[in-house]
Amino acid sequence: MFYLVGLGLFDHKDISIKGLECLKNVDKIYAEFFTSRLFGSSFEAIEELVGQKIEILVRNEVEEESKFIEEAKTSDVALITGGDPLIATTHSDFLVQCSKKQIDYEVIHGSSILSSAPAISGLQGYKFGKVTTIPFPDYNFYPKSPYEAIEENLKMDLHTLVLLDIQAHKDRYMTVNQGLEYLMNIKNDLDRDGLIGEDTLAMGIARVGSSDVIVKAGKISELIDYDFGGPLHCIIIPSKLHIVEAEYLVEIAGADPEILNEN
Repeated sequence: MFYLVGLGLFDHKDISIKGLECLKNVDKIYAEFFTSRLFGSSFEAIEELVGQKIEILVRNEVEEESKFIEEAKTSDVALITGGDPLIATTHSDFLVQCSKKQIDYEVIHGSSILSSAPAISGLQGYKFGKVTTIPFPDYNFYPKSPYEAIEENLKMDLHTLVLLDIQAHKDRYMTVNQGLEYLMNIKNDLDRDGLIGEDTLAMGIARVGSSDVIVKAGKISELIDYDFGGPLHCIIIPSKLHIVEAEYLVEIAGADPEILNEN
């Protein structure tokens, strides 16, 4: 049997009861933390909680070798990952492999940034459009697609959740500040006037699921130098606000009360 288990957002206490019971009873546990990790817990804390040793896999062992699939033919094996294992990952391919090899499997979901960030933002979930991700730029790699995705959502009066690049194997996690700077650089590179600029309302969110979560709203020019603290971060670009959304941004996220007069 193969189990795909999501650990949730921040620390080992986010693991569901179902997930914990599973991990206490399987024969072998593998982990991949190159797509995400729990910043509120050490690896040792997770091992102590489940009462078993956990083998951490590097990227090629997960994406190319998938040895845990072969082992699941004859024993109960779990692969654990941060967040929800089927959100923003390629882990669905493991289920396809199991199906082809006639291996039984079960998915145990965890809390995901795709639901938690929009929820803590105070914005109405059904008013979100396409999710986009800002990557770390590299030589000859500075895609405009994140900026363009936000623009398309704004044209349809839809909010945008902007995920920020994670390179866990390099201990490199993009900040809200870097993400906003990226968007402003794209704006400066465009040969036209874009819908997103320094006066655009934005939200920076840090460490969702923790006791020191930050939810801060303001103009991009105000947030670009704001200290959001440690990872993980994400950005939300709101579209047209309902009065209830606007009040939340003012009272909870520290937005300028002037936005109440604009909506």
